[in-house]
Amino acid sequence: QVELVESGGGLVQAGGSLRLSCAASGRDFVSYATGWFRQAPGKEREFVATITWSTGSTYYADSVKGRFTISKDDARNTVYLQMNNLKPEDTAVYYCAADNGRAYYSSTYNYDDRNEYDYWGQGTQVTVSS
Repeated sequence: QVELVESGGGLVQAGGSLRLSCAASGRDFVSYATGWFRQAPGKEREFVATITWSTGSTYYADSVKGRFTISKDDARNTVYLQMNNLKPEDTAVYYCAADNGRAYYSSTYNYDDRNEYDYWGQGTQVTVSS
């Protein structure tokens, strides 16, 4: 059984920084890409960033480019999201998500599509005050 556990959320003032962590556990954990989505009250869950395990390729939503950085620690099966220059509109519950490795056998991978991800964390709240 694969489990994703997020940590690092909290309350921060606009312009501040936070770092989220997502630790994957389970001896069967195999993933092509692991990333972050977020959901603000009354809104759809949206893609934030993702990273591929084999090559370290990264992808970002336009709204966070230049402010957020995703990285990984292979030895710890952990993905990080460094969030700088936070804005009130970044306020949301942030979810870690990972596919189950099936993307290795696919010719295409829509990294910003939530349906490409099979495992989800419980979410961590990020609140940015103005």
